[in-house]
Amino acid sequence: MAADTRWQITGGYIENCNCDVVCPCLFVPAPADVPTQGACEVALGFHVDAGRYGDVALDGLNAAVAFRTPGPMQDGDWTAAFYVDERGNQAQREALEAIVSGKAGGIIGDLMTMVSTVLGVSVVPISWHAEGRRRSMEIPGRMQVGVMGTPGNDPDETIWARNAHPFAPEVAMAVGTEARTWTDYGRSWDNSGKNGHYAAIDWTNA
Repeated sequence: MAADTRWQITGGYIENCNCDVVCPCLFVPAPADVPTQGACEVALGFHVDAGRYGDVALDGLNAAVAFRTPGPMQDGDWTAAFYVDERGNQAQREALEAIVSGKAGGIIGDLMTMVSTVLGVSVVPISWHAEGRRRSMEIPGRMQVGVMGTPGNDPDETIWARNAHPFAPEVAMAVGTEARTWTDYGRSWDNSGKNGHYAAIDWTNA
């Protein structure tokens, strides 16, 4: 896969980190990027409603990432693990890997400048569910991420943060609902009851 291949995806994303609600990363300049637990442990899931990597269609496929930072995120030294949907053919899996690992540029490519250790890239079954104020993604035996949007004065409406996150113009404020968030490579964490987000995404490397 060529690094300069044009790509674009629209769909949804889910995030659940170990910070207390609300994650300080939403606030700039201070206390920006200072995790409430010292280290940041975050699982991210992505669903492609429609997308292409060059001539390769990516519609309906999923991907996920687990990141850990030992301290303030801007200090770097992140560890990462990447997951791509086994339902894709070889070209689709390679395209998803290029996007989700940052090799193809775009928003994940910007984050990868902070990563010093890549644990691996796994081809796995990934399920995605979105209904109302709930979002969830599961990789059996490895990742189970679920969040519930936090209601505001109107109990049927989620609170949204605008101009606060690099992934989307606005992200839902949410709380983790799953008891097991990530277990792999001899590591594990549980972010239930901790900070979460979800949003519609429209990403490209153009």
